[in-house]
Amino acid sequence: MGPLAGMKVVEMAAIGPVPFCAMMLSDMGADVIRIDRLKQKGSGHRANVLYRGRKSIAVDLKDPQGVDIAMKLINKCDAVIEGFRPGVMERLGLGPEICLNQNPKLVYGRMTGWGQQGKLSQAAGHDINYISLAGALGSMGYPDRPPTPPLNLIGDFGGGAMYLLSGVLAALLERQSSGKGQVIDAAMTDGTASLLSGFYGMMAMGMWTTDRYKNRLDGGAFYYGSYECADGKHISLGSLEPQFYALLLEKCGIEDESFDEQLDQETWPLKRQKMEAIFKTKTRNQWCGILEGTDVCFAPVLDLKEAPDHPHNKERNTFVNFEGITQPAPAPRFSRTQGTIQSSANLTGENSEEILEKWGFTSDQISNLRKKCVI
Repeated sequence: MGPLAGMKVVEMAAIGPVPFCAMMLSDMGADVIRIDRLKQKGSGHRANVLYRGRKSIAVDLKDPQGVDIAMKLINKCDAVIEGFRPGVMERLGLGPEICLNQNPKLVYGRMTGWGQQGKLSQAAGHDINYISLAGALGSMGYPDRPPTPPLNLIGDFGGGAMYLLSGVLAALLERQSSGKGQVIDAAMTDGTASLLSGFYGMMAMGMWTTDRYKNRLDGGAFYYGSYECADGKHISLGSLEPQFYALLLEKCGIEDESFDEQLDQETWPLKRQKMEAIFKTKTRNQWCGILEGTDVCFAPVLDLKEAPDHPHNKERNTFVNFEGITQPAPAPRFSRTQGTIQSSANLTGENSEEILEKWGFTSDQISNLRKKCVI
């Protein structure tokens, strides 16, 4: 049982950050149920890791009785999380004002791209758009090519889901003293901007430029980046500190005096060319034998299939095989109340009757709702 055991959460079906946040809450022990659209009943896939750990009820939210079901579930939960455009929950009759009026202790988490207010709040968008506006996308990639999308890790999951999660957890903690719930406005533009705090600080101190591939942490520095090996695979270096950099030169057998000046940015491109030639003299595994486990700050660049089989990840059980699906284990880890994967993904609406029965609906009520095609 995880640290959130006993907590009840309602997840309004969405994509990206909301299901990731719900997965995290479930992994930490919360009882999370997802309210899905009735027309999508039966859809989904058992292998959809993002939807693991919670049950699904399919409800027609265009029917007043469907809204009533959702409200009754929300009234009995500790938190609700939703990812609709601003105003949608209000139009459904499930807005925060109504829900908090009926359940004053409710923590109401709202996840959007642009935020609940603002010039762009009603515009459609995706991760790539939100991290563009916040300044993240324009800071990554090669200078002679368009910026490279970093998967959807920064907007959806980093600046979105994790900020929604931290907001919900903080509000639940605050509720212990105040006895009151509240609304969390989590926007991916805000979260992404927050993730950039350190870079704005470095820019203010004259330690960062807006030019891509010209800085210590964006690939510009030859001692912080990735290199191709003789077998076409890659390794990564992070030898920022002088002592780690000195060890890098030692392990690579570099005696070229031009490498003595680590921070001379004018010579970074030339040194990178020399390093590229050096790393192409050996395979990735050979470089692992020389550098892995040392203070060089080194790691092989692994793909999604390779990562679960790395000895370090296997020793820590970073990845697990759950019901035949290899997937990341719950994180972070707790010394007393370790979380666990509660189940594989359930199909849309698969648990409708089970949820209603568990949350207080009678058999007759459930039967009537099914006959009327509300669930």
